[in-house]
Amino acid sequence: EGVRGDTASNVTKPALLETGKTINVPLFIKEGENIKIDTRSGAYMGRA
Repeated sequence: EGVRGDTASNVTKPALLETGKTINVPLFIKEGENIKIDTRSGAYMGRA
């Protein structure tokens, strides 16, 4: 769960996507939240 100050750093956590792929996302992203992924690099881009 997000903690105050999580948005101020580049700290990430692993997240398992519906496709089965695991990527690193910021700590403020919660389970079930929709996010944007760069399909070329597989990197987190932002909230959808």
